[in-house]
Amino acid sequence: MSDPVFFTGRISLSLGEIAEAAGVSLPIDTDPAARFSGAAPLESAGPSELAYMDNARYGDALAATGAGACLVSPRFAGRVPAATIALVTRDPYRAYAALLARMHPDAVRPAALFGADGVAPGAHVHPEARLEDGVQVDPGAVIGSGAEIGSGTVIGANAAIGPNVRIGRDCSIGSNTTLIHALVGNRVIVHPGARIGQDGFGFAMGISHLKVPQIGRVVIQDDVEIGANTTIDRGASRDTVIGEGTKIDNLVQIAHNVVIGRHCIIVSGVGISGSTTLEDYVVLGGQVGVVGHLRIGKGSQIAGSSNVNRDVPPGSRWGGTPAKPVRAWFRELTTLARLAERAGRDEPGDGKD
Repeated sequence: MSDPVFFTGRISLSLGEIAEAAGVSLPIDTDPAARFSGAAPLESAGPSELAYMDNARYGDALAATGAGACLVSPRFAGRVPAATIALVTRDPYRAYAALLARMHPDAVRPAALFGADGVAPGAHVHPEARLEDGVQVDPGAVIGSGAEIGSGTVIGANAAIGPNVRIGRDCSIGSNTTLIHALVGNRVIVHPGARIGQDGFGFAMGISHLKVPQIGRVVIQDDVEIGANTTIDRGASRDTVIGEGTKIDNLVQIAHNVVIGRHCIIVSGVGISGSTTLEDYVVLGGQVGVVGHLRIGKGSQIAGSSNVNRDVPPGSRWGGTPAKPVRAWFRELTTLARLAERAGRDEPGDGKD
């Protein structure tokens, strides 16, 4: 269940409101006016709480749940207890996420520490910065000359917004972040500690390495989310771009000139080298490494801990080091396992009983 200290703005919903928001039909003889006070896991949900289930390993928990209602896919609807209202939908998790956002609006994005519109004591906003009405600036934040910030945006404690940075409306810029040389769209969430717009790693190699000035920007489109302690370098001569709706986890490194398409998923620990392009809807699993100047095609998925060293065609599923189509990768793993097993059987004994 949610913590009543940290998430205090809980909103109850009627069963009818839940069904309408989830796009499901209510079973016969249910009361659409019944109120639900929150959401909880299957194992702990009570009669006034909503749960969801879409994974076979939780079948026993579903059968034993005490939830008042449960969002469930058609294949598991028969396991819902008689006392629980089955809300059958093709995508229970997505429906649950939308309802949870309505029940806990204060959990959708990080909240301001100061808790009120305006500039908090201890923050510094340059006289030539332009803030629309409704911007919140927490203590210790610094906003540079010429910066522009849209209404509804929260700038967290000790964040540093560089000169001429543009940040759109309804954004959340986490505490201890830095943004320089960046253009940020609307409804963007940047979690604490992220570093955006610093130099890319560019040097003309020689007896002494000559620094190459990085004169590009970082462009972050609408509805992007960037995890804690992620770094996004500005472009060397062209922009580093993060496409609309892309979600980036914690501790990701995105180098200069990288272009990431729309609605990509990049999981923690990923490193993307310079001038690589990810087309729309690409998924990179945790700790994937991508060398520079490559193109990963639209809709491709790369398995966690893989290393990509060549272009990936659209719609591919690759894995391994170096990465290759998953069928070839699985064949290699199976062959190696068999060879290792055979070698173990052929080794002479150690003379011990």
